[in-house]
Amino acid sequence: MTSMDPALPEGTALPEGTALTKPSAPLKKSVFILPALIAGSGFLFFTFLAAGSHPEKAWLVYLTNFLFFTVLSCGGLLFSTLMHFTKARWSHSFAAIAEAFSAFFPVSFVLFLLLFIGQDHVFTWLGQDLHGKEVWLNVPFLFFRDSVAFLILYSLGFAYLYYSLKFRLKAAPKNTRLKAFLFRSFEKSPQDPETIKHRMTLFAGWYMFAFAMCLSLIGFDLVMSTDPHWYSTLFGAYTFIKAIYGGFGAIILLVTILHLTPRVPFTLTPTQLGDMSTLFFGFSIVWGDFFYSQFVVIWYGNIPEETAYIIERTMTQPWSTLAWTVFIGCFILPFVILLSRSIKKTPWCMIVISSCVLTGLWIEHFLLLGPSFLAHDPAVFPIGINEIIISLGFLGLIIISILAYFKEFPEVLNEDSGEVVQWK
Repeated sequence: MTSMDPALPEGTALPEGTALTKPSAPLKKSVFILPALIAGSGFLFFTFLAAGSHPEKAWLVYLTNFLFFTVLSCGGLLFSTLMHFTKARWSHSFAAIAEAFSAFFPVSFVLFLLLFIGQDHVFTWLGQDLHGKEVWLNVPFLFFRDSVAFLILYSLGFAYLYYSLKFRLKAAPKNTRLKAFLFRSFEKSPQDPETIKHRMTLFAGWYMFAFAMCLSLIGFDLVMSTDPHWYSTLFGAYTFIKAIYGGFGAIILLVTILHLTPRVPFTLTPTQLGDMSTLFFGFSIVWGDFFYSQFVVIWYGNIPEETAYIIERTMTQPWSTLAWTVFIGCFILPFVILLSRSIKKTPWCMIVISSCVLTGLWIEHFLLLGPSFLAHDPAVFPIGINEIIISLGFLGLIIISILAYFKEFPEVLNEDSGEVVQWK
């Protein structure tokens, strides 16, 4: 089979199983109106709340959503790198869609830098006696190391995406400035498909390593440090496992919505959805295992400076209600329901289940952060309309990012887009 790829010289042989991507119609600008309105409303509401008498409430929701949607985007791209690195054959259709989550990387980095504005409310350890931890917990050093970590992670992700798109954009028209720029770059880089796949494998491996390191660091710096006198050596691993679990759930939600949208050419077979749901089911067990492993060691040790953190979040109101919601939504429900093979293959069922898990993970982020920001009041439920509106604004941002990716590269929505990196 010879190439019809404008980025590859004529006569270049492509790997066996390679499918040519036909041009797809770009998305209409009207699809951006609703998420843009939602994002704008959320931003305005956040600004109003942050300028009010309790700015810590606004910054709590901001930090919660920044962490939640960042781990979803990182976990989304991780799926593609993981499937490529392990030479998986069943997941090509999902990988093309999973790569769309990388469009949120620039937004995530800007959102992280904006935390500097609210540092007096975000970093609850400011002004406390840190007993020697000042060397690590100081604002300039924290922003420096976390910015470097994000830049490395996102750069590796975009490097992997660059070579993936070199395969996926075969026969794509150069109808945008970005595509024209990419094709000019493609022409200057190696054209041999095996070389391209080798470089994809290289960047996939480094991205997975950076993923674990970066998210562990973020878990320590932005979550665990909100209670600077509590620590868990497993917290970093728990953070990136949670990111994988959430990323896989976000992929299932996205691909099923695309599959059920009539005007989108992307389609799924029951077997493909069943395989992805089985992987999702497996990571629900892995997440539960890490949750239990972290909890049981603290419970067994019964050291006051460790147990106080857990007791406040699991045994006192209103936080215990949220803790049980997380446990049921993220472990019990998916574990019990996904034992059924037929449910795993049903798009609407998987939309409901993945939505429950993602909601549970959002609540879990809020639960870990909330007690350090809010005064203890058992009579007041901590999640209200303010938190929901601001969170919807962040949801609008990631939707805009993904839609922008599909508008720029509609070819990835074609059914055969995922076959371009199939292994022999």
